[in-house]
Amino acid sequence: MSNPPHEGYDQGYDPYGQQGYPPQPQQPGPQQQGYPQQSPQQGWYDPNAAAYPQQQPQQYPQQQQQPQQYPPQQQWQGQAYGRPLPPEGPAYEPHGYAAPPTGGLAHPTRADGPGAGTATATPSAPVDLSSLPANQRARLEGRSPIIEPGLQPAALTAGLGVLLAGAAALGTYALVVPLVVLQAVTAAGWFRLNGMWPARQGIALAFLGAVTADVALLVAGREHAPAAILGTLGVWVLLSLVLQLRSHADPDTRMQGLMATVASAALSIVAAGHLAAAPDAVTVGAVAVAATVLARALPLPTAASVVVALLAAAGAGIAMGGATGLGTSGAFLGLGAGVCALIGHRAASYDYPSRFVHFTAGVALPLTAAAPAVYLLGRALG
Repeated sequence: MSNPPHEGYDQGYDPYGQQGYPPQPQQPGPQQQGYPQQSPQQGWYDPNAAAYPQQQPQQYPQQQQQPQQYPPQQQWQGQAYGRPLPPEGPAYEPHGYAAPPTGGLAHPTRADGPGAGTATATPSAPVDLSSLPANQRARLEGRSPIIEPGLQPAALTAGLGVLLAGAAALGTYALVVPLVVLQAVTAAGWFRLNGMWPARQGIALAFLGAVTADVALLVAGREHAPAAILGTLGVWVLLSLVLQLRSHADPDTRMQGLMATVASAALSIVAAGHLAAAPDAVTVGAVAVAATVLARALPLPTAASVVVALLAAAGAGIAMGGATGLGTSGAFLGLGAGVCALIGHRAASYDYPSRFVHFTAGVALPLTAAAPAVYLLGRALG
């Protein structure tokens, strides 16, 4: 006898149906396995939620509206300062430091005046070079200017030249006084022209060499002038070398100091050529230098000014040659002294000279550079 089918068997067997448990949901298939993306409201636990609260996706809307604040020309600055390049998109400034600005580029800058302290992306204003001094303007333009001393140093040079001419006419010992002044100004001006100041030891050493040469000339006489001048120069070069070797500065500084000291001592000693030359030659040469520097200071183009200065030197040589007995040969002596004076004037105008340089080297170098020509041409023409 067959048993009747159980009632509800077709609906499936439910062993818990009599206890009132609800049916469980169907388990997901293999394609549904894994960790579903559930929100915090569904009870999903995030261990970093307490330490790092969830941020809103639009935290900096203003920065996202400006996707690129670093222009391509400034990206190299991040590498120059050891920081990585800013990524594409919003501005990236680690630790709050921005890349250093460069002139003429758009970059965040601090506004001056009202509202200072707020960052604004505005291009920097161009520098008005016409309002700067000549030496600063030339430095910004990357060139080495020639700034001439001007009329006042030229007037001082002319006055010192007239003193040399008058003292030479009075006698040898009278000539020593303006010559010592010339040598002192030469020593101080050359160090300052080379950017070394204060350099009391070097200036004192060069001036002491010049005085030694003057004393040697007075003792040995004009007939032994080359030996006195060259001997003093050799001794002072050796002395300068010994003193620089005892210096504790770095090698580059010692070499620069050695060259400046030797050159300053050489120029100061060579200026003693006025004392070694004949008195008439000193008179003609000194007046010719005075006329040269005054003509060179005139507001003329450079080429025209040089021509006028040389003509003035030759004219002064002719005039003073007739007064001293040199005659027309004074024109050659005056022309040679004028050429050397222009060389000294050019040397004092080089490499951003200051006002102090103009009133020391600018005054003395034209007369100092003319001393060899005065001595040599005076012996040849006299």
